Amino acid sequence: MKNLFRTKSDKMFDIFNYVFFTIAVIIVIYPLYFIVISSISDPLHVAAGKVVFYPKGFTIEGYEKVMTHDTIPRGYLNSIFYTCLGTFINLLLTLPPGYALSKKDLVFKNQIMVYLVIPMYISGGLIPTYILIKNLDMLDKIWSLLIPGAVSVWNIIIARTFFQSNIPNELWESAMMDGCRHTRFFLSIVLPLSMPLVSVMILFYGIGHWNAWFNALIYIRNRKLFPLQLVLREVLFFNDKNIDFIKDPEELVRRQRLAESIKYASIIVASVPVLMIYPFLQKYFTKGIMVGSLKG
Repeated sequence: MKNLFRTKSDKMFDIFNYVFFTIAVIIVIYPLYFIVISSISDPLHVAAGKVVFYPKGFTIEGYEKVMTHDTIPRGYLNSIFYTCLGTFINLLLTLPPGYALSKKDLVFKNQIMVYLVIPMYISGGLIPTYILIKNLDMLDKIWSLLIPGAVSVWNIIIARTFFQSNIPNELWESAMMDGCRHTRFFLSIVLPLSMPLVSVMILFYGIGHWNAWFNALIYIRNRKLFPLQLVLREVLFFNDKNIDFIKDPEELVRRQRLAESIKYASIIVASVPVLMIYPFLQKYFTKGIMVGSLKG
């Protein structure tokens, strides 16, 4: 019956939406698809622009080179460890402050918010940060990758807004009448009701840890502690560096082709874990964060 009341403008609007969002999806997905087909194609075909919709000159030499590198397995394990432990620390330092700041009766609430917001705009810079990490004796230790970015003020603000918008104060008053305190209320009631927020925070922080490499480049010298991203960077750098010393033209061309394959293969190897997790958490963007972000 609804279709009987649809005007021509409504139908045109639907057609426009379908066309627009189809184009948008293609624009977003095609670059990743291109990387996938390029990683299994002959680099000569890729360089010539012949690889557009399907692979040409099938080869997995780039993947073989990347996956047979002796530091790749350890890099994977390190990144998984850093991501899990780092995300746990992030949640521990983000959710409780967000809950506390969502309470109207918090003493010095406005002053605390000002204190938190200032570092969002003012940073000490790389050199003072390096000196601080050195003085704290965290150089070449895993804590140099976890502590400096242990909390995001922006995420605290998001958590505070979510708690204000989705956890009724009447719920706290009811729990308080039954003898419940803030700690028990937060752990037993607030967290179970805030799984959309928790899931999105895990996604935000987890992707940040998984893709992180610059802090490891600055603070870590022990190769056994390298995360995956830094290991892949080393593989690419080592391969490019060796090309400069090759005199044989045929071998030079072959190594350049291999270098291109390694670049595409490295992107896929580093992206697969995130791509596998992301679909399971995507739904919480609209269910959780977006609801709370519309109210302040």
